[in-house]
Amino acid sequence: MAAPKDMTQTDVWTAGTDGYHSYRIPALLVTRKGTLLAFCEGRRNSRSDAGDIDLLVKRSSDGGRTWSPQLPVSDMGTDTIGNPCPVQDRKTGTIWLPLTRNPGDLTEREIEKEGSRGTRTVWMTSSRDDGRSWAAPHEITSTTKDPGWGWYATGPGNAIQTRTGRLVVPCDHRRFAGQARHSHVIYSDDSGQSWKLGGSAQPDTNECAVVELNDGSLLLNMRSYHGKNRRALARSTDGGLTWGDFKLDEALIEPVCQASFIRYDRKRLLFSNPASKKRERMTVRLSRDEGAAWPVSRVLHEGPAAYSALGVLKDGSVGCLYERGAKGSYETISFARFPVGWLES
Repeated sequence: MAAPKDMTQTDVWTAGTDGYHSYRIPALLVTRKGTLLAFCEGRRNSRSDAGDIDLLVKRSSDGGRTWSPQLPVSDMGTDTIGNPCPVQDRKTGTIWLPLTRNPGDLTEREIEKEGSRGTRTVWMTSSRDDGRSWAAPHEITSTTKDPGWGWYATGPGNAIQTRTGRLVVPCDHRRFAGQARHSHVIYSDDSGQSWKLGGSAQPDTNECAVVELNDGSLLLNMRSYHGKNRRALARSTDGGLTWGDFKLDEALIEPVCQASFIRYDRKRLLFSNPASKKRERMTVRLSRDEGAAWPVSRVLHEGPAAYSALGVLKDGSVGCLYERGAKGSYETISFARFPVGWLES
């Protein structure tokens, strides 16, 4: 179906500009004031997942039509700092942004192997002024990471706050010595003042996203290494402390990649990913039955595409911040805005 006339797509970051070789790993938050906060990793010298990587933000006060200059959220020198996964607490208005850090000269494989030269640590920063400024990050590794884990990533994408007030951040990890990957969550029951480790999903799951279903349970939608090119799902009935057996969703094809999964309203869920066995065809889907089926899909970009982050704008429009390009998936991070009716028709 052709895109609606009021759909817009804007490049927010372009590789090779403003002092960075590449921009990757988008995250999106629509604040209570309606401000859009777009986050990404600024990769200083290469597109590699290792190296001098900083966490950046741009703000939009007009629904994504224009964006501010990029601002640094965290720069740890030559270290890697990234994997943004923001959430805003309803009670205090504070925006919490979990991050992960490691020495910039360590690759993921080295971290997973033994951690003798360093490991992946977990950090938290926050903003109390609608994303204009950010507190110095503080480390929360001791309460959110098992000592037997090497690799660790928060998000990326977005965290949620449940109806009970619990803040839940989707994450993933891998134990030392090359053992299987697992999705897991961390959570806070005191408006972000302290953070604890929640439950882990079954093996061969990875980057994930979480929503609260209408019955109060949590549904984890996970990148899967089960060799079927399908997303994995797991449910929790205790707020993320434990997770049931996973199943593969035959409707959600993936190339083994991050995806975004959010609630639009009480009746509808949204999902976005490169709907292919390759990183291409960025697609947004809508479910009217709590994720049991995805009868509608619309393609935002037919060409190369990878990570994405969805958001619901103040006027009810849908926003998708995602990686795309003409020849490769990481040429730009772009923002698409479109009416939800496009997904309903």
